[in-house]
Amino acid sequence: MKREKRKIIGYILLVSFVLITLFSPVGKILTISNEITYFNGQSFLLPKAPFVQASTNRNMIEMDEKDDLELIAKKDGRNEVVYNIAGLPIKKVHVNVLKDFKVIPGGQSIGVKINSKGVLVVGYHQVNTNTGKVSPGEEAGVKVGDLITKINGKTIESINEVGSFVQKAGERGEPLQLVIQRENKEFQTRLTPQQETEDDKYKLGLYIRDSAAGIGTLTFYEPKTKIYGALGHVISDMDTKMPIVVKDGYIVPSTVTSIQKGTNGVPGEKLARFLNERNVVGDINKNNQFGIYGTLHKDIQNHVMNKPIPIALSHQVKKGPAKILTVVDDDKVELFDIEIVSSIPQKFPATKGMVIKITDPKLLEKTGGIVQGMSGSPIIQDGKIIGAVTHVFVNDPTSGYGVHIEWMLNEAGLDIYKNGEKAS
Repeated sequence: MKREKRKIIGYILLVSFVLITLFSPVGKILTISNEITYFNGQSFLLPKAPFVQASTNRNMIEMDEKDDLELIAKKDGRNEVVYNIAGLPIKKVHVNVLKDFKVIPGGQSIGVKINSKGVLVVGYHQVNTNTGKVSPGEEAGVKVGDLITKINGKTIESINEVGSFVQKAGERGEPLQLVIQRENKEFQTRLTPQQETEDDKYKLGLYIRDSAAGIGTLTFYEPKTKIYGALGHVISDMDTKMPIVVKDGYIVPSTVTSIQKGTNGVPGEKLARFLNERNVVGDINKNNQFGIYGTLHKDIQNHVMNKPIPIALSHQVKKGPAKILTVVDDDKVELFDIEIVSSIPQKFPATKGMVIKITDPKLLEKTGGIVQGMSGSPIIQDGKIIGAVTHVFVNDPTSGYGVHIEWMLNEAGLDIYKNGEKAS
């Protein structure tokens, strides 16, 4: 009997604790994250409760006690808020105030040209020889997606440099010494070119490529350093689907000539052309899963939002209305309505941090939703840039993924945590 009573009392206490934790004002305080991060000049709301006092270092943070506890950052650095009841601490919240940071949003349609670091193997072909068909490259162990970085000790930077090596080696009957980069590993192999019976030229039996071109959207640039980020996703070779290792590259203005509207199962596409390949507005020095990055050489404007605006960290993004800046006609940047369907507060760099949905009737009529070439379009919420459009859902072109701006800035080398510490 006593055992049964103890069980009942235990259940009552457990239920009471859960109810207090989930629903009471004190419970809301207990469930606050142990670490919050925001920018100098911004404010952050924390819950209050009767009989619960909160204290902090007022030299760094000012507390305004209204319906909620508003923390107004006055100085960047580390701080903490301590909740207590009758002098006994019940909750400690570490506060990390970062130095004020702003960027200028993009939205412009850009043409992208990337030169690879070496020549990329994109396929095999058979060489017709006197003894039959053969692919010397395949026999040498070269694989599709490999990057040939050196031939006979010389660094290879373009396809044009390969031909003379191949012909000389074939005429001498000597193998080529190749240095291959494969998935961040480097190795050497020997490849003997074979003579094609139809034209008497020596060939590798490989299809190779040294550059890629396309269009996308500028996401942001930092006004002082002119460092920019665009696309929000990696540029991969169209045949191998492998990320292109950048030697160098550039971006130029582009104009949208027409739109192939997206439908369920068939992604749409912006059709655009480079305005002037000589009008290089920036270089490219990095290409990875978060986009392309480099430095602008010229001032560019979107004529919609040309002043620096704050950014939002991943945990500050919320469900609800937002806007994107993008081009659907000529080179005119426009604001369009979207909805943030979900956002995952990310502690470590990762793509696909947001699910977004196009809600703007004009954009839906024009494009059907998210289309290729829209990648990199900046997402604006509450006057802050929160990320960029990255991928479309194939079975629902009105929706897709976005990447948080926090990770694009990190990849660009713009360390927003320079005067603070990363939340853990």
